[in-house]
Amino acid sequence: MSGPPPRPLLKVCGATAPGDIEAAATGGAHCVGLWHGVPGGPRELDPDTLTALASAARSAGLLAALVTFLADARATTELARRTGVGWIQLHAYQSPAAVRALREALLPDVRIVKVLHVAPGGGGCVERPLIGAYERAGTDLFLIDAATDDGRIGSTGHALDPGDVLALLPRMTRPFLLAGGLEPTNRPRYADVTRAPGFHGIDVDTAARSPLTGRFGVPEITALTRAWRTAPATGPARFRHPPAPLEPSR
Repeated sequence: MSGPPPRPLLKVCGATAPGDIEAAATGGAHCVGLWHGVPGGPRELDPDTLTALASAARSAGLLAALVTFLADARATTELARRTGVGWIQLHAYQSPAAVRALREALLPDVRIVKVLHVAPGGGGCVERPLIGAYERAGTDLFLIDAATDDGRIGSTGHALDPGDVLALLPRMTRPFLLAGGLEPTNRPRYADVTRAPGFHGIDVDTAARSPLTGRFGVPEITALTRAWRTAPATGPARFRHPPAPLEPSR
């Protein structure tokens, strides 16, 4: 008999210091996002700091994810090899061709996460017609996030309409993470999303932070872990890949 389905993972995004890594691990997160190549981003890291924090994350039993707007496959591959990240999360609007070039250049155990941006007010998802092409190019995992009326993307704090998320799922054969204004209190709103077969976990920035310091907070991350019923991390090797196995990229 097969065992129970894997519990979803929790990714907290935008670590900038060792204390953020410690809070993420203590609070029960599985994955920590590290920004580089995000022009004007408030949590942008230089390559040396990114490398150090990725190492600290692995030592703490966390999966390190590079979060980037970069579209240059060669530069992104060099950075991934230097830092040892397990995931590369492509924000912005990189093309399927860019994903394919990255997939061909990367080590096979580095996962590619492509963000799909959903506009507010039923504005749809600009990448919707390309989902199949992204999968064929080598995307391992999607992340569904909110864009804003003024075009901002990434850690906007804006919540998605569950119906807009569900409307994308028939086009996808890869697992997905949910992002966009997620908090401990709004999990019931996304009950149908969390029951979808491809649901793989959540990605949180704002709600993982202490309102007093603006840094990752153990109480805040613990509250997310409990409310979204994610499983605690248990060691450095466990989250090299997502907890549910992914099919090979086609």
